[in-house]
Amino acid sequence: MSEQFPRLALGLIHHPIIDREKHIVATNITNFDIHDIARASTVFGVEKYFIIHPMKEQLSFVERVLDHWRVGQGSKFNPSRRTALANVTTVASVAEAKQAWGVECFTVATHARPVAGTHFWTCAELKKEIRKPGKACLLLFGTGFGMTEEFMQNCDGVLESIKGAPPKDFRHLSVRSAVSIYLDRIMGPW
Repeated sequence: MSEQFPRLALGLIHHPIIDREKHIVATNITNFDIHDIARASTVFGVEKYFIIHPMKEQLSFVERVLDHWRVGQGSKFNPSRRTALANVTTVASVAEAKQAWGVECFTVATHARPVAGTHFWTCAELKKEIRKPGKACLLLFGTGFGMTEEFMQNCDGVLESIKGAPPKDFRHLSVRSAVSIYLDRIMGPW
């Protein structure tokens, strides 16, 4: 089987998300997540970075930020930022993200802990799978305290979690940090 350049897109999910009290909520989009995840995505050859939120007001905020850096004063001030933000797209749902990407793909969620009733992927397995001809993955990241179990059980699997150092095994990275670590493991040349 011949290897191809990996086909990967990212989705940053803002609903359905669990908050610290275990309620299902929609989290706010942050400026840091827009910029930092876009930069990591560009470094590692991610095809699309979808910011997924059901509220139009939140998506409008992202569009204003993107316009500033893509065509506004920011594009002249920092052309590297314009390059990094070129593949960012706002959508209301995962289904819209898949349609906008236009690529037959499977979905894999990330989570700090194992999720019952899901297919488990290691980073090495996912790295190998997306290099096969005709394979592409939409890798999903949650905000807040993570996506709901029901949402993740409807994905094609959940990626192994990033383990903290012993003895604490603390697992509460910012989503920006988690994205960078996973991209290095899955898209890196090693």
